[in-house]
Amino acid sequence: MSRTTPSRPVDIERLFPELAAHRRTTTRLHPRPGAPGHHDSSVGGPLLWPAAEPWPVCTERHRRGYGERTADVRLSRRILDEAWSRVPAPGRRPGPTDEEGDVLRSFKRARHAPSLGDTDPLPLLALAQLFRRDVPDLGGPADLDLLQILWCPFDAHHGRHEPAVELRRRRSVEVGEVLADQPEPEVVGSEGYVPAPCLLDPEQVVEHPDIGLLPPDVRQRIDAWEGDEDDLDEDAVLYRSDLSVAPGWKAGGFASWNATDHVDLRCPCGARTDLLMTVASQEWDGGNHSWIPQEDRATANVMGANVPTRITVGRWGSMNIFVCRADLTHPPQIGFQG
Repeated sequence: MSRTTPSRPVDIERLFPELAAHRRTTTRLHPRPGAPGHHDSSVGGPLLWPAAEPWPVCTERHRRGYGERTADVRLSRRILDEAWSRVPAPGRRPGPTDEEGDVLRSFKRARHAPSLGDTDPLPLLALAQLFRRDVPDLGGPADLDLLQILWCPFDAHHGRHEPAVELRRRRSVEVGEVLADQPEPEVVGSEGYVPAPCLLDPEQVVEHPDIGLLPPDVRQRIDAWEGDEDDLDEDAVLYRSDLSVAPGWKAGGFASWNATDHVDLRCPCGARTDLLMTVASQEWDGGNHSWIPQEDRATANVMGANVPTRITVGRWGSMNIFVCRADLTHPPQIGFQG
């Protein structure tokens, strides 16, 4: 199914023509549950990884044996999905059976891998892979047509409360034999770090900068156009939520700074950075329903429709991955928004 973002409720460039100079495109990824293969753009699917290339690991010091078993996370989801999708027998309540409930309750956070030391090599978890043929806003050299994103599914890295993210760009035609058995960590710090397998339905749309990044005079005029926020009704069209930055998973475009003031994330080398990708806990929220694809509107309130990847970053917010403008091989910079 192709997905279509509705036209913006207001043509903001007609009202403020100077915004045309600030526009960018972004590719909304629209991940939805599926069974991706090695040659698919996906979230949580198998990577097109060369069999002869070592799988990346985390060696940064942090507790890695305590948390939730990766296998338990996946089994729990499968049990719940099956339980809530079936029609209950007469006289039975919907949801898990008593037996399934016993299995679910047996899954607990614990030190499941006591033999793992705090610096033992820990396989990174495959998060996403994007092919340039599907994602026109992939960025980087044109001949590197595949971007792969992996992360260490624990919170303590670089002296901050965040996962470690690793990027690999490659030429897909040079992969050759594919690694069939792809490693995974036995334990994750949180189930929200384990992506559910999703196929993508990429769609390129136009964005405008977060209002805090606009020139002061333009920002003031938009504020005046929106009016007093105390007088706005629930159907009011707002620049920040309806006319600027698209929600959900996406590549390129602008980052939303809805939870904090804008932070100029620089590479350690001093160069400026560009947004590579946004990893989102939700595809939309209560303030940006105008971005819900037309094809999803009838089922937007169905359980799980808004969280197809099962990923949770921060406090149900978004993780923005920025890359160095001067050298794409430099480590990515990470920013979180609520």
